Amino acid sequence: MLEELKERVYRANMDLPKHGLVTFTWGNASEVDRERGVFAIKPSGVPYEDLTPASMVICDLDGNVVEGTLNPSSDMPTHAELYRSFAQVGGIVHTHSPWAVSWAQAGRSIPCYGTTHADYFYGEVPCVRGLTKQEVDGAYEFNTGRVIVEGFAGIDPVAVPGVLVRNHGPFTWGKDAAQAVYHAVVLEEVAKMAARTEWLAPQVGPAPQYLADRHYLRKHGPDAYYGQRG
Repeated sequence: MLEELKERVYRANMDLPKHGLVTFTWGNASEVDRERGVFAIKPSGVPYEDLTPASMVICDLDGNVVEGTLNPSSDMPTHAELYRSFAQVGGIVHTHSPWAVSWAQAGRSIPCYGTTHADYFYGEVPCVRGLTKQEVDGAYEFNTGRVIVEGFAGIDPVAVPGVLVRNHGPFTWGKDAAQAVYHAVVLEEVAKMAARTEWLAPQVGPAPQYLADRHYLRKHGPDAYYGQRG
């Protein structure tokens, strides 16, 4: 079973450069096996062309390496903290994709300006606070996870499957690693569209809530009807 988990996480990581979300080694994907209490994640600093399923690292939810000969991603403690705190999350992606990073560096959440955004994120994509010097000097990557969890107080991480960390960049998640990649692609496109919208109309306001409700709920609500059934 762990071999299948490593294979899925390998494929998810390879999809990041395929979709133009990473430069060099600037990204990572993971997926958790809740029954076994472990997750697989990309090794730290290994070029994508050198990755194999066998090079994925298995960690427990306390961040201990339990299988693998390579060091896990330096962002591993962030992933572990999100898995511990968001029980419905099964996969996580972190990138430095340029449009999403631009909003993070500006310290701005991404408003919902239209239906593309509303199809996947129920409300704005939040930009959580930057870390303090004490947090950066301490357990930096763990504290990044804590800041995300803090910023999601009162927000359903299933309805809003992504976040920006101020001065850093995006994290996305989903039911598995593949869906986390999907949401990372969507977030980058939404970030690009929102920036261009503000260039064209600096005083633009968010889309009407009734329109956002319709688009999100037709895909994700109890009476969702988008796509095929059966």
